[in-house]
Amino acid sequence: MKKYCKFLYAIPMVAALMAHSSCRADKNIHINTSTVKQLNIPRFMGKWYEIARYEHSFEKGMTHVTAEYSLMEDGKIKVINRGIKNGKPKEITGKAKQPDPKEYPGRLKVSFFLWFYADYYILELDKDYQYALIGSSTDKYLWILSRTPELPEPILDKLLENIKQRGYDLSKLVFVDQ
Repeated sequence: MKKYCKFLYAIPMVAALMAHSSCRADKNIHINTSTVKQLNIPRFMGKWYEIARYEHSFEKGMTHVTAEYSLMEDGKIKVINRGIKNGKPKEITGKAKQPDPKEYPGRLKVSFFLWFYADYYILELDKDYQYALIGSSTDKYLWILSRTPELPEPILDKLLENIKQRGYDLSKLVFVDQ
């Protein structure tokens, strides 16, 4: 019973933390979180390598990070994130959904814990679905993903310039060993 009560007390705390994390620390920071205007979900499915990210507790120190997306029968997307931390493989499975595909095709919601969903914005996507820039509604999350473990330097330079133009802080990017 004690464990159950602790769990019930934890739910509002987690919700409050998630709500707080969606607020920007500095209201003067303006970032462009506009997303892609078209998204072919089946083409987006498959394995993506994490090239760079903003560091967060849930990925801190991880290398060889990948995300694998697959369609489920109910229309949602299965998400499997894998990586290596302290020499040991780590894996977490979640789900994603596209809440408003007609109005905002590039906005998804992703969850790795119960019914708590976070923003997953596809900010930029290669026309051949070979690399992507992922963010959220705030300036706290950012990822560069690729279908291959490395991106050619001209493409990476272009993405970094686009990130800077959107108002993100390039100094926060952590490049991931693949």
